[in-house]
Amino acid sequence: MSETQLQMSSKDQMKTLGRLLKYTLPFKPLIALALSMLVLSTAGSMLVPYIVKVFIDQYLVPRHFPGNEIIMLLVLFIGVELIVALASYFSIYFLEFLALKVIQQLRIDAFRDISSLGMRFFDQTPSGSIVSRLTNDTEAIVEMFTGVLATFLVAIFMVISSFIMMFVLDFKMAFFAMCFMPLIVLVLGIYRKYASLYFYQTRRKLSDLNAKLGESIEGMKIIQVFNQQKRLKSEFEAINMSHYHYSMKTIRLDSLLLRPAITLISTLSIIAILAYFGILSFKTAVTAGTVYAFIQYMQRFFEPINQVSQNLNIFQQAVVSASRVFKMMDNEESAPKQEGDKGYINDGRIEFRNVSFSYDGERDVLKDISFTAEPGQTVALVGHTGSGKSSIINLFMRFYEFERGEILIDGQSIRTYPKEALKQKIGLVLQDPFMFYGTIESNIKLYHPTMTFEQVEAAAKFVYAHDFIMNFKDGYQHEVIEKGSTLSSGQRQLIAFARTMAINPKILILDEATANIDSETEEQIQQSLTKMRHGRTTLAIAHRLSTIQDADLILVLNQGEIVERGTHESLIKAGGIYQKMYQLQRSGQVS
Repeated sequence: MSETQLQMSSKDQMKTLGRLLKYTLPFKPLIALALSMLVLSTAGSMLVPYIVKVFIDQYLVPRHFPGNEIIMLLVLFIGVELIVALASYFSIYFLEFLALKVIQQLRIDAFRDISSLGMRFFDQTPSGSIVSRLTNDTEAIVEMFTGVLATFLVAIFMVISSFIMMFVLDFKMAFFAMCFMPLIVLVLGIYRKYASLYFYQTRRKLSDLNAKLGESIEGMKIIQVFNQQKRLKSEFEAINMSHYHYSMKTIRLDSLLLRPAITLISTLSIIAILAYFGILSFKTAVTAGTVYAFIQYMQRFFEPINQVSQNLNIFQQAVVSASRVFKMMDNEESAPKQEGDKGYINDGRIEFRNVSFSYDGERDVLKDISFTAEPGQTVALVGHTGSGKSSIINLFMRFYEFERGEILIDGQSIRTYPKEALKQKIGLVLQDPFMFYGTIESNIKLYHPTMTFEQVEAAAKFVYAHDFIMNFKDGYQHEVIEKGSTLSSGQRQLIAFARTMAINPKILILDEATANIDSETEEQIQQSLTKMRHGRTTLAIAHRLSTIQDADLILVLNQGEIVERGTHESLIKAGGIYQKMYQLQRSGQVS
């Protein structure tokens, strides 16, 4: 991807900023309070130099010090400074509160949109990249609200107020001061042009770092077993160096075009003002208070611009980060949509009619798949790796949308069932069941709002998991850590069985549910599976052919096609692919 493609245009930046600011609309009273405090603090700041001017011209230069008037002027000065301090505090507080509310809602919306994305998105996007967008990128947006927004609003009020006060003091000099504005606009324009590119690349490389780190942590066992530490370290260093490279480009850009450039313009303007008043003093009297006040207003004019320029890097980071978050939220790889809102699975009859499917739109991984699973029957899917077994399950579970053919449940298109009907009546057990942080009870119940402990316990007893659960000191409240790593593979699988049985599904999907079990619990698992399948329509991906010999129908897949179908006995007699696979497994070889 070229640099010009990565650089955000001004139009794109404004579009992203506008979308981000829409999140502030529910907090209009809060914004009004913050703005009122900013106006108050700015007005106070503008008043301070004028009070000092009055003191210099009316009391200090003439050496006239009436006690009451000096005390009143001092009280006024201190009072204004206190008001400015309090107003500044509350304006910052309200803006910080606003920022946290906005980011809270943005993260909720992003997480909601991510959870509705299809499996295609998660297959193509590293988990570390997703985490980076939801954490690092949203945190950069917080800094924009707390740093840039406050500074920008203060800058607007200060610049306008400073100009007004300068015109009050000397309108000719005020016009002259405006001549420096094009220089400032030019510097900020050049900065924006290059900064967006560098920030985009920096954020992108940070996302790559998170992705590589997440991958390395997930696969640490394999890394150590195959002695891949050196290679992973080298790859991590390369990404880290690339991130450092663009970070340094950003630093050099900031060092050249931000505060140094604006400070130079500010210094030149003050020199010009002093020269102007110096020349003017030869023709007419110029009070010291006027010179002091004018220089103070010039500094108040340039200082907020300086602060805005200093925060431009934060602004650029925030806009780039927001664009990355919104891009993820706008991803069109959404989960398949259900077209209907009526339907209830009664019998659980499954029918595939001439279903073909491709992940990339070019190569079909399923070709004209047709079969029927009658209510209560078990249909087993067998075949070598890449034959299409998991793709059939992915389509049936609505993880992916299919365009050709039809999938029916009880004679009704699977697309027309409400999502709730499918979730309530279809149970899935994966080869490697996922365990959440929490307890055994919460992993079976999955926070189902109406499920009672008695139902959880009944489900565990049904799949023969109750006994090993009660062997733990705290039983069903036994703590489950990440991925259930303290539990054996068999224990995790039995908990997954109980999780599925707790919803009492009509259709059961077994995705190689016996592939990773230990010999100690194999018999228990097989007994559980037999009970679970009874009275339920079952689609089972089978790795161990010995576990599906009693299946009502066995489908043998090869390169996306059903090449053989029948019972175990009929397929053995046929002497085809299934018979060879079975003989290989019996002889202890790996297919």
